[in-house]
Amino acid sequence: MVLAFVVAASCRGAAAQSQDTENEIIANLAGGRVIVHVTKDDVIVFAAIDHPVETGSVPPRVAELDSMHIGVLLGASEWRLPADPKPIRLDRDYQRIGRRDPKNQSDPTGAEPDLETFGVSFLETLRPLTSQLHHKIDIASDEPLFEIVVIGFAPNHYGPEVWTVEYRIQQEQVGVRAEYWQTRILRPRFTQLYPPEKHAPRTIVEARYPSDVKAPTVMEMIQGNDPRVAQLRNGEPRFGKVLEVVDRGQAQKAVSVDAEDFMRALLPLIAGKAMFMLGKMDDEHGLDWIVPPEEPVEKTKKDDKDRPPEAPSLRKRPQR
Repeated sequence: MVLAFVVAASCRGAAAQSQDTENEIIANLAGGRVIVHVTKDDVIVFAAIDHPVETGSVPPRVAELDSMHIGVLLGASEWRLPADPKPIRLDRDYQRIGRRDPKNQSDPTGAEPDLETFGVSFLETLRPLTSQLHHKIDIASDEPLFEIVVIGFAPNHYGPEVWTVEYRIQQEQVGVRAEYWQTRILRPRFTQLYPPEKHAPRTIVEARYPSDVKAPTVMEMIQGNDPRVAQLRNGEPRFGKVLEVVDRGQAQKAVSVDAEDFMRALLPLIAGKAMFMLGKMDDEHGLDWIVPPEEPVEKTKKDDKDRPPEAPSLRKRPQR
């Protein structure tokens, strides 16, 4: 599967061939893994590891979606037009959502109203970009072009939640020229990773892009007693307690500070030389970086005029 691609935005025949470079749109893909552990007292510990799709790929990036959610962006998160030196970055050009309307009802897709709002906002940003793709894209029909891992807290005190929001494309050959294709972005597909179904084990969950990243999941490492996990288990009794409850399917009983320290110790062992980030969230203090991303998370565009001052923020608050 070829995921990184350069495609012509328009094909106007031989007379326009000299303009091909100007008319090309380029999608830079972010590949990686997102690992999430919901711990005691509903503290969310999350990490992202960069797995470049090709040389020069962009890393996974974080967008502030609303006052209660962040999104880790994978796949086609950055787009470039040669005529414009400034790339279109979905983590920065996303319109931040203000306070939810409590009168909103569930969407027929199965997504909750706030998630549907996130999904549609990114969909509207992607439509004019993907409509410029007129060459055949070598991507499996079930592989998303763009994916968001949504991490945060559901409304009405529902608690921590983790979702993947996946955007796939459809292509149709049009006209008499075999190399000219019409590309359409489809409505997003929502998959809930956490919480699991009632009575199902509560574990460390993980999302990957592309889906065939060659590495065991953290849960596979724990359950298989991977040497790297065994090294940490044997070296620190606190980590042994974290691993014990996770292995029992009771990950939510792990002490948050111990889970944070375990993840901080494990990440260099599984990331190698790759970039990684590590953070935590709770519904009172919002986002706190333990290992921040190499480039800062910029505040996205927003409209929060009606947001109550007591609403939690994903920005770290100053210590009192």
